[in-house]
Amino acid sequence: MSVVMDETAAEVTSGAARDAGGWLGALSVAAVATDSAGMIVRWDRTAEELLGYASRDVVGRHIAELLHPGADRSLGRSLWERAVTGRGVMGTVTAWHHDGRPLELEIWATPVPARTRGGTTVLVFAADAHEARAIRGSSAVWDGLFARSPVGIGVLDTQLRFLRVNPALEAMNGLSEAAHIGRRLVEVLPGVNAADMEAAMRRVLEHGEPVLDFRRIGRTPADPDHDHVWSCSYVRLEDPDDRPIGLTATLIDITAQQQAELEAETGRRRLALINEATFKIGTSLDLERTAQELADAAVPDLADAVTVDVLDSLAASGEPGPGLIGGNALRRLGKAPLTGSAVTEVLAPLGRTLAFPAAAPYSQALADRRPFLVARLDAQAIAPAARHSTAPATLLGLGVHSFMMVPLLARGVVLGLASFYRSRPLGPFTEDDLALAGELAARAAICVDNARLYHREHDTALILQRSMLPQHITPPPGLEVVHRYLPASDVNEVGGDWYDVIRLADGKAGLAIGDVMGHGTAAAAVMGRLSASVRALARLDLEPEALLHQLESALDDLAEPMLATFCYAVLDPASGHCRITRAGHPPPALVEPDGTARLLDLPAGLPLGVGGAPFTTTESTFEPGSTLLLYTDGLVEARGSDIDDRLTELVDLLGQPSSSLDRLCDALLTHLVPTSADDDIAVLAARLPPTR
Repeated sequence: MSVVMDETAAEVTSGAARDAGGWLGALSVAAVATDSAGMIVRWDRTAEELLGYASRDVVGRHIAELLHPGADRSLGRSLWERAVTGRGVMGTVTAWHHDGRPLELEIWATPVPARTRGGTTVLVFAADAHEARAIRGSSAVWDGLFARSPVGIGVLDTQLRFLRVNPALEAMNGLSEAAHIGRRLVEVLPGVNAADMEAAMRRVLEHGEPVLDFRRIGRTPADPDHDHVWSCSYVRLEDPDDRPIGLTATLIDITAQQQAELEAETGRRRLALINEATFKIGTSLDLERTAQELADAAVPDLADAVTVDVLDSLAASGEPGPGLIGGNALRRLGKAPLTGSAVTEVLAPLGRTLAFPAAAPYSQALADRRPFLVARLDAQAIAPAARHSTAPATLLGLGVHSFMMVPLLARGVVLGLASFYRSRPLGPFTEDDLALAGELAARAAICVDNARLYHREHDTALILQRSMLPQHITPPPGLEVVHRYLPASDVNEVGGDWYDVIRLADGKAGLAIGDVMGHGTAAAAVMGRLSASVRALARLDLEPEALLHQLESALDDLAEPMLATFCYAVLDPASGHCRITRAGHPPPALVEPDGTARLLDLPAGLPLGVGGAPFTTTESTFEPGSTLLLYTDGLVEARGSDIDDRLTELVDLLGQPSSSLDRLCDALLTHLVPTSADDDIAVLAARLPPTR
């Protein structure tokens, strides 16, 4: 039997489906109609898809026949019977699918008057119960999330107009939902980077790829006096045919997190700058180089231009001078960048001495011994300095907008100051920047002061050592003696090298050379003590071994233990007879009359000061015209070179023809020490008279 539902019933059916709305609108809902007796009179295409029966197979059959045979059919019948009486009902039943499997359905039934036939038509809407529960649950989750989520959520159409916003987004923007609806972001929030955000949204609508963590930056009516940062994500919304119908935007306020990240990054940057400065500042004990290293270390990470000035008295004599009373004279020793900066071109050049009266800001900064910060430089701020120079006004015209001065202080002594200028469109110098500049300046000041103290001690040790070296050497008749002393370079401390030639009884000569282990004034003082002892003991005509034991006793008397290498030779110019003893000292070399050179094979012994070790004297007889060479280890030791190779080189040089002892010694120093010496060097050459 084929029964067709009348027009009124069809209208009601479509209206009911339309009115279902909400989550029900997302379901595949079958529409079925029965007459008052329960016979099926309408079966739509969705019903065919849901239960697998064609319309011709079910129209005219009782609706109860579609219930599963194993299920309780009374529920289905009671639902239908209640609907016939005029009440809308809903419930869950188990239907019999065409392929023989049970299918749980959610049904909604409502009576509709049938105008053409009289009686009542019952409309039954049915949907897969599992899908209905899933959609109903997700809708509830979405509604709850939208209403209660602390994350800002907005829904926009394809024209980027707001369709809906949740309470969290209203609070973030400081605007009601009504102020959003129908308007674009650039209209709602002009105080943020809305144009950039809309460009990102259009890319999402066009390509479908979500955009995550796009940063919105600016101010909203919710907090018009402070900048905020939001993390935004955009996802395209699509219809069943994958066409874009709009997008959702989610926003999280990350201002605090961003600030923490910026502070952490700033901290890492400052730490990196300090670590880098640790290696860059103070690589030498040179005053000018240290000042320039400070300037270079601060540009460009901290400042755009830096100058470093030290007291003129310090630069000239190595001492700070009388103090800061009556103004200051400062010498510019550091400036960065050296080229390509309009700011540094205005500033005084390197090497210039600058005089500042007592009332000038420079002098005040030195006198106060405290950093000085002008966060925002303007005409009023430069007025005190402008009375003494036109440079501040020129710098202001070049865009310098922030300035710092930091004194160079070390061990309570004022050594100078560093000035920092910022001209790039960054924020002004802060107290943190001032603290960082102070750390850099403190390190440079310590290095400058170390250089000052070192040079003072270096000069003292050098004067002491040279005063203790023999001033006039008078060898016995027939013996030609030449000596050389080369102190360590300025970047290395003076050591305890010395030499001596003592006239002994019977025309003999005592040849002594030694090296106190250590550097500085202490080594030079011990060297003087040992050299005086050697001269006194040698004149007592002690055997070389006995003389060395006496020297070791002299070292034992010292408050602080010291070690020294030593070589002592007693040479008779008339016979060529020689007795040599050494204590840990490099082996002497001999050049025979025919030019053959070799190292003497002597027991090395242990350095003086070790104690308990015997010393051995070796006796030899040298041919007339032979040359005996004594030297300290500074002549043959060099960084990165093997000592045996250096000794071989020494012997080769000695074997080359030389017209005089002076030229021989000069050739040794020229070839073996072509650059600044790392250690003191002493050389003593004695030539026996040739055969008559």
